[in-house]
Amino acid sequence: MFDGAISHLRGLSVASVRRSAQRIVAGSLAIALLTVVCYRLHFNVATTSFVFLLVVVTQSLTADFVSSAAVSLLAVACLDCFFTDPLFSFNVTDPLDALALVSFLVTALVITRFVSKARQEARATQLQHRRLSALYKLAQQLLAMEPEVSMGKKFLEPFRAVFDAKAACLYDAGTGELHQVGDSLKDLEGHTREAYIAGHDADDVASGISVRCLRAAGRTTGAIGFEGLANPEPEAGALTALAATLLERTRAFRRASYAAATAQTESYRSAILDALAHEFKNPLATILAAAGGLREAGPLRPEQEEMAEMVETEAAQLGYLTSRLLRVARLDREEVKPRLELIDMMSVVSRTIQAYSRQSSDRQVSLVQGCESAEVVADPELLRLAVSQLVDNACKYSHPDSPVVLSIERQPHSIAVRVSNRGRSIPPHEKDQIFERFQRGDEARQLVPGSGLGLYVARKIAIAHGGSLDLETDKAPEEGATFRLTIPTPEGEFEHVAAAV
Repeated sequence: MFDGAISHLRGLSVASVRRSAQRIVAGSLAIALLTVVCYRLHFNVATTSFVFLLVVVTQSLTADFVSSAAVSLLAVACLDCFFTDPLFSFNVTDPLDALALVSFLVTALVITRFVSKARQEARATQLQHRRLSALYKLAQQLLAMEPEVSMGKKFLEPFRAVFDAKAACLYDAGTGELHQVGDSLKDLEGHTREAYIAGHDADDVASGISVRCLRAAGRTTGAIGFEGLANPEPEAGALTALAATLLERTRAFRRASYAAATAQTESYRSAILDALAHEFKNPLATILAAAGGLREAGPLRPEQEEMAEMVETEAAQLGYLTSRLLRVARLDREEVKPRLELIDMMSVVSRTIQAYSRQSSDRQVSLVQGCESAEVVADPELLRLAVSQLVDNACKYSHPDSPVVLSIERQPHSIAVRVSNRGRSIPPHEKDQIFERFQRGDEARQLVPGSGLGLYVARKIAIAHGGSLDLETDKAPEEGATFRLTIPTPEGEFEHVAAAV
């Protein structure tokens, strides 16, 4: 017990030792004064023990463990020397007196121990209160920031200032950016980056650095590090939880802002498309009417007749392209609702081939008929748009004078239309992306203009008919690309509906 007291004394600071010495002196003077008074008044052992115990208890309530133990030993010595036979000696002959002395000392030390523990808990409570107050103050400052504030130094500064850290560092995995405020002496940026890469929290007691990974929905979104925190273990965890929450708030605000901007863009696009439809259709109708009027106005020379016919043909083609472009754009933002009727897929494909044979004179567009009947239940306008898009892509991404082949074949419950070309193949890493909205290959983006909506809308049309649009992957890279469009046959459609019911 005394060895523990000596060890505790060695661990105290100079100021603590000075305070303990002052308390020992005060308690010793009190014991000495009471010894003189009790001896003069001829108090017995029991009464004197009670008086001394009051002093020791008072000392225990106001002093530390070391000073209380010293005063307790002095009280026992005085009690033994001046009030226990034989007097004026430290020799206790009565076992009961010895037991009383030991009990007295143990009682004093136990009280001191409990009081010291109560003080420690009170200090811990005060420290926790200050920590919560600091967290509350920090949360107030962070919530007062505008949500669009970047996750940089302005976001980090309150963390460093409120908790009086030397430096704070944030690594944002979403942007790959590293931000730091304050002056780090131990490479806080390096520790923060390494902790994120390892995916584990890190504490370096020697350098006073604490790094915690930021996590959201089970994934690591970054890391935040602190240098010079007064209490790294409890404070770093609380600051990390607050940082992760606020960062997710900022990201959610950005996502909501992006969604609102996208919706507004869609609204603007609809207005522009409607304006374009009006602005294009009226001049084209005027051009066609004027060309027809020229031909009916009187006899024309052969070269004039040819020019009038060219004007009509090109104006009609421009009208067709404009209608298709507007149709694709509207289908992109609307739900496809086909008007089903029984049609022959062969006639739809043949008309598309005739149109592209006139437009793409440097491409050999041909049809391979693999079945006699190709009747399907579909919307003829939508189906023509889907096939036209596939043929248009095949022509744009093939070599000049190369063949573009369309084939029609009957499958067990559907009609399949394959569109193949010879030219640039689609890289493997892009094959799963080409059907997504606004997605175009890196090479395709550089070679030919486009919106990235064609294949997306074509597949949308196929799915609306209960069919599919896929890229066949069994071709060699030098053989180009083949897209397969399948539409259910009437009996296949009936079986599909019956199965659904």
